[in-house]
Amino acid sequence: MFSFLGDWIYSVEQFLVQYIDVDFTLWLTWLLAPVIITFLLPLVIVLLFYVTGVILYIYKFHRERLRHAYETDFWDGARKTVAAIWDAHGWIWHGYEVSGMENVPSDSPALFVYYHGAIPIDLYYFMSRVYLIKNRMIHTVVDRFLFKIPGWAIIAEAFKAIPGTVQICSAILKENNLLMISPGGVYEAQFSDSCYRLMWKKRLGFAKAALDAKVPIIPVFTQNIRESFRCVRLGRRMWLKLYLWTRLPIVPIYGGFPVKLKTHVGEPILYDPSLTAEELQLKVAAAIEDLIAKHQRIPGSILRALFERSADFEIESSRFKF
Repeated sequence: MFSFLGDWIYSVEQFLVQYIDVDFTLWLTWLLAPVIITFLLPLVIVLLFYVTGVILYIYKFHRERLRHAYETDFWDGARKTVAAIWDAHGWIWHGYEVSGMENVPSDSPALFVYYHGAIPIDLYYFMSRVYLIKNRMIHTVVDRFLFKIPGWAIIAEAFKAIPGTVQICSAILKENNLLMISPGGVYEAQFSDSCYRLMWKKRLGFAKAALDAKVPIIPVFTQNIRESFRCVRLGRRMWLKLYLWTRLPIVPIYGGFPVKLKTHVGEPILYDPSLTAEELQLKVAAAIEDLIAKHQRIPGSILRALFERSADFEIESSRFKF
């Protein structure tokens, strides 16, 4: 038996020596490492979306059995499971934190307005954290193109994602719900940069919805979100023309870097009937810009954000020392 195993190991070693250049393989791995890190890691996020879809399909098509187990909304167990997965991913990969959780209402409506990163990974982490800690679902307004992606519809159904109009958003808020909107949307995601400039144009829908529903607006910003994923800057004018023509997020995205992410939830901007939608928009924009000025070094740096994450490792490792 041992003789056979020894012969087999020897044969494998001879094969590797004869047919595989180990030095060349190591060199090739080193050469392709930047490509793997910057362009293939975003596929992890895509995979996570489809894992989410699979989990939700399981819960949906077995809802009669699961209803007896949960005795509530049959989506609740699925949402908690998915939220736990995203929360774990944020904690492991980005050392994700939330500052200002006390500003998230426990039982009253509010409209969250946030700065849109190239990929709003912080939105998924924040929603998951709020759902797990406060047991409150945050409805979100998303671009219509997402509903054309296979597998997205069931995620949108479970997590209350809508291509909302002012009327729909107002109705959701009047039903005592939490709602989250990025006025910059895809345009800000694709064409903002490491200087974290807001790109809202003249979008006033969120302000009109908040005024109509008489709810507070809570500004939200995530530190280093532009360093986790970035859009290719080369050929910016061409990408802008294509975007204006198609209204699709076609600018290539790279990243998935394990940078430190920390979401800062600002103090609520209370309902003021004396404000117009234009005045409220300017007030909210100023509040988010203030969060950016306080918590983000401009311009953003991937290397610096990685160092901030490494500081987390030192703190975490010190907790396990005896």
